[in-house]
Amino acid sequence: MAGLATEAGKLTRDAGEMNQAIQHGRARTHRFEKIAFLSSGAAEADKALAGLSLRYGNVDAREADVIVALGGDGLMLQTLHKSLNEQELKGKPIYGMNCGSVGFLMNEFQESGLTARLEAAEPSNIHPLIMRAKGLDGIVRTERSINEVYLFRQTYQAAKLRISVDGRERMAELIADGVLIATPAGSTAYNLSANGPILPLNATLMALTPISAFRPRRWRGALLPDTAKVRFEVLEPDKRPVSAVADHFEIRDVADVEVEMDHDSGVVILHDPGHSLEERILREQFGY
Repeated sequence: MAGLATEAGKLTRDAGEMNQAIQHGRARTHRFEKIAFLSSGAAEADKALAGLSLRYGNVDAREADVIVALGGDGLMLQTLHKSLNEQELKGKPIYGMNCGSVGFLMNEFQESGLTARLEAAEPSNIHPLIMRAKGLDGIVRTERSINEVYLFRQTYQAAKLRISVDGRERMAELIADGVLIATPAGSTAYNLSANGPILPLNATLMALTPISAFRPRRWRGALLPDTAKVRFEVLEPDKRPVSAVADHFEIRDVADVEVEMDHDSGVVILHDPGHSLEERILREQFGY
């Protein structure tokens, strides 16, 4: 009897080890085994970083399968730009958890169940805008933008701008505080505050929106195909200096700015089911 009991115990242990091996094998089929956590540096985000790192581990972003950004929309934009500009990060999906004040691009923060949430997350593919800004010094600087590119007056004097689309002049003179071009993903940001239209995420469009237009007073902007190349010429730049801004990159004293969609590059944002970026943009249109 003792021998049978010993043999039964051995079989039980073997079954347990086999089950663990099977479970381990299943775990290795996850898309996101290696997670890199990034914090905005705020106290709440740093606290979340410590807890999540202890629970799930934390690898270098260059070695990660997914990047989890802890903060607000500002950190998310910075992380997306890193994904665009650093070769080792290109193509890595980014999942944000809100530990900041504004979190339109973020998911709700929750420490438990992160692996399952990542597996179930829905991707949104976003192409950035590319801005080529020529300064009064003749130097051309290039930046990319996830949300929008905007031109804005630098002094009390209103800006004067000429607008061309695909080489054809469309507005000889716009007198305004400025003007912006937004992607669908960015159409709910500055563009919406300037009374521009909200664009569905899958729309092949860009929103061209004036900022506090003085002349022509009734012009509300235009919807452009995302294949269009838009050029802004600054009129009277010495008297009416203008800055060009691509997300958080500012170039002052510009003379000429070209903007188009960069279809050759993009970023992937992950959101929980039912809270995709496309769904958020749709809800925003009924949230007034």
